[in-house]
Amino acid sequence: MTRLRTAALFALSLLGLPAATRAAEVNIYTTREPGLLRPLIDRFTEQTGIAVRTVFVQGGLAERLEAEGRRSRADVAMVVDVGNLMELVDRNLSQPIRSEALEAAIPANLRDAEGRWFALSTRARAIYASRERIPEEEAKRLTYEDLADPRFKGRVCIRSGQHPYNTALFSILMIQHGEAWLRDYLTKLKANLARRPTGGDREVARDILAGVCDVGLANTYYAGLMLSGHGGEEQKRWGEAVRVVLPGNETAVNISGAVVTRHAPNKEEAVRLLEFMASPEAQTLYANANFENPVRPGTPTNPIVESFGPLQPRDVSLPEVAAHRAQASRIVDEVGFDR
Repeated sequence: MTRLRTAALFALSLLGLPAATRAAEVNIYTTREPGLLRPLIDRFTEQTGIAVRTVFVQGGLAERLEAEGRRSRADVAMVVDVGNLMELVDRNLSQPIRSEALEAAIPANLRDAEGRWFALSTRARAIYASRERIPEEEAKRLTYEDLADPRFKGRVCIRSGQHPYNTALFSILMIQHGEAWLRDYLTKLKANLARRPTGGDREVARDILAGVCDVGLANTYYAGLMLSGHGGEEQKRWGEAVRVVLPGNETAVNISGAVVTRHAPNKEEAVRLLEFMASPEAQTLYANANFENPVRPGTPTNPIVESFGPLQPRDVSLPEVAAHRAQASRIVDEVGFDR
C-alpha cells in the first residue's frame, strides 16, 4: 500500500499537479510595468520565502484570463484604473476573499464589501498650470469645470479623451452634473484645446514649458516622477515648469488595485501577497517608488507629492464611476473630442 501511495504521488508530480513538498509561489498577471513592482516583490519574497512570478500583459488581460479558464496559472491580477479592475469582477474573473488584515488596512470605500477587489494605491487627476503664465492665486482656485471657460481658449493641453484616466474623470463629472452637462462641457473643452489630444501626461508639462498651452490635465504621480529626476534632466525641467493643482479641494481620484483570480492555484499565497501590499512597509515603498498615494491611513506620502497639498477626493463611489465609463466614452466620440 505504501509503495502504491508513493508511486501515485510521483505520478501526480510528473503531471505537474500540486504536491505538498513543492516550493511556495504566487503568479501575478499585471498591466503595470514589472519594474515598478520589483522592490515590493523582492521584499515580499525575502520576508516569506514565497517566489513571485510576474507576467506583464499590456492589453487584454481580462480576455487572456477568460481564454485560459481553469488552466490559468494566474493567482493575482493587478491593474491600473477602476474600470479595468471592475471589469475583472463583472466578468467573473475574480473570487471573494476574507482577510482581517486587508479589511483593517484598506478603507471600506477602496475595497469591495465581498472581498472581490482591493485598491492598493490612489492617483489624483490634477490640473497642471504654467508657473510663468498663470498667477499662483489664480492657479490655486482652478477647477476642472474652469478649463471649459472661454478665457482658456487655445490654452489647454490634454491626452486622448478616450484614455482611461480621462474617461474616469469625465464619469465623475457626469455623475455630479449629468449627461447633458458633460456633453456641453466636452464641447467647450475641445474648443479650448491648444492642440489635438495626444501624447501622455508628461507631454502636457512639456508643452506647457514650450508655450504651446498654459494649463492641462495630468496625474500627480507624473509630476513626482519628473520632479524627482527619475525621467532625466529634461523631464525635470518639464515638471518644474508647472504648478500642480488639486482642483477645488474636490479632486477626482482613480486607483490601482488587485484581485485574487477566480481559478487561482495558489490562493493562500495570493492572499498573503495582497496583505503584504497593504502593509505599512509596502505602502511606503509604493509611495516612494511610484509617487502614488497610499491607501493605508497613516502612511506618509512622498514629500514631493505632499508638497502639492492635501488630497480631498470627490465623494463618489468607485463602482459607480466604472459603471458610467461606457457612457462617458460614447459622449467623447459624439462630440468628436479627439478629432
